[in-house]
Amino acid sequence: MSGGTPVGGGFVRQRHSQGYSSGGDDLEDDACSRMATPVSPPVPRSRRWVEVVANVLWIALALLFVHFGDWHSNLIYLLWHDGRIRRVPLYLGMFAVGLNLLIFIYTSVMAWRIKRFDEKWELAGIAALPYVTLLGLVAFCMLTFALWPIWSILTLPLLFTLFMACMVVLPNLMIGMFRRQNGAFRTD
Repeated sequence: MSGGTPVGGGFVRQRHSQGYSSGGDDLEDDACSRMATPVSPPVPRSRRWVEVVANVLWIALALLFVHFGDWHSNLIYLLWHDGRIRRVPLYLGMFAVGLNLLIFIYTSVMAWRIKRFDEKWELAGIAALPYVTLLGLVAFCMLTFALWPIWSILTLPLLFTLFMACMVVLPNLMIGMFRRQNGAFRTD
């Protein structure tokens, strides 16, 4: 804060009415002394070809892992029927993944309902961040422990690839579902 009136060794911030607009020649440069400029809607950023190729590679690798599984049957069949998988850690890991998805969906809905941008992540996202991180670590460890008898050290890149494919696909699905509708064409 610059400017102000010296009073008793310190500065007191001067306040003006909301209609006050300075020409920039006074000492006050507070937010209330500047004219509000209309905010234009953000221009959607076009994706570079490197980003598109990386996203396609994550999705293609995940589909290959799901389709080929352990080279004898696909991943879905293995998860349902293979006796080598430790079931309790698998179920706990899948429960943690499901709970994490519910938290993501809840925070997305809460963020879309809040009108002001600066309040969106204060209320919805920041408070849930430690829980999401902890649940993600628990899910990764449990799924690694459950699937280790089948793929051993390859379990780590398998889970990481599936995670990255979900991170590429899910935001595109979520934004389309929770997009606000424009009220310009209403007749009532």
